[in-house]
Amino acid sequence: LAEIIHIRPSLSDDAGSRYYVHYVGYDRRLDEWLGIDRLKPASVKETNEASIRPDIWSLTENQERKVTRNQKRKHDEINHIQKTYAEMDPTTAALEKEHEAITKVKYIDKVQIGKYEIDAWYYSPFPDEYGKQSKIWICEYCLKYMKFENTFKHHLTICNQRQPPGGEIYRKCSLSVFEVDGKNHKLYCQNMCLLAKLFLDHKTLYFDVEPFLFYQLTEVDEDGCHIVGYFSKEKESADGNNLACLLILPPHQRKGYGKFLIALSYELAKMERKIGSPEKPLSDLGKLTYRSYWSWVLLEALKDFRGTLTVRDLCQMTCITEEDIIGTLQSLNMTKYWKGQHVICVTPKQIEELLSSPEYRKPQITLDTRYLRWSSQKYSQATKTPQKSK
Repeated sequence: LAEIIHIRPSLSDDAGSRYYVHYVGYDRRLDEWLGIDRLKPASVKETNEASIRPDIWSLTENQERKVTRNQKRKHDEINHIQKTYAEMDPTTAALEKEHEAITKVKYIDKVQIGKYEIDAWYYSPFPDEYGKQSKIWICEYCLKYMKFENTFKHHLTICNQRQPPGGEIYRKCSLSVFEVDGKNHKLYCQNMCLLAKLFLDHKTLYFDVEPFLFYQLTEVDEDGCHIVGYFSKEKESADGNNLACLLILPPHQRKGYGKFLIALSYELAKMERKIGSPEKPLSDLGKLTYRSYWSWVLLEALKDFRGTLTVRDLCQMTCITEEDIIGTLQSLNMTKYWKGQHVICVTPKQIEELLSSPEYRKPQITLDTRYLRWSSQKYSQATKTPQKSK
């Protein structure tokens, strides 16, 4: 079943109106624009309601098969079943309702960036003349966004930028990471946030980028540095967060890049001598990625250690917070609460068995710290200007 959220009138006589639909019981990521030929009125039996609702339609036979085969796979991948408003506390429910109202209709269906045409997942607040387009084009080097393909092609002939602004802090083989200061490169970072919002439902940072640093991961070839993803973090986090937002673009997902950037965020924390955690709450997919990464790091630390280790010891070794360590060890059944403290209880055999399982094995891509060129900076609260640590 599909609920019609919005109708976009036809701009020409030969094309019919388009209907923006939400698939009942599925994540909003799957919402899309359909023609009337792919919809039919739902029956009372299908809706389980006393009368037919004019906003609830069912899919034609061919479209039903498509949803079952393709979109259900996407739905299962995210494994994101939202709580109902009744299950939320009043404040969260009010914020969720406001967020849903603002982002209810996703006008941009597709985005072309580099050689990839990517389906957009969520609404992003591009300016109206761009945000109401069904497709936009984005330069993968300077992140300028455009409404028309001809404009995009012309831009490619005059754009001289071939890598992100800022300094390169990591390069190994074809992987490169750049640190981009939101204050020094405001427009670039704003464009990066607008792009990210197309694939992140609850991202709220779009324009206030000055207090943040962005670490952009790229694949390098003879043509330049091609954007893969990024993470951002506050220059000075009052909550001790070492990561604010993490995105890997869909064509590059399932390659190990997410855990690579998570590892980089913790390596920078070690160099700053700060224990940190990602900004909460995490998305369901974020929880799975972090829990898998934390499990691998802790299992590796325990495997190589001889003697007694406490949670605090692991915290100092890894820069993972005690709260995150305890939660991870509990999920692995490796800790007990005894005499007012959490005690690690595990045998070498248990560790080897866990490390051999697909969920906790070594990440596909690991950070090689020999190729990391970065120094910690302190920022004054008044101006957020960098000051090299002594």
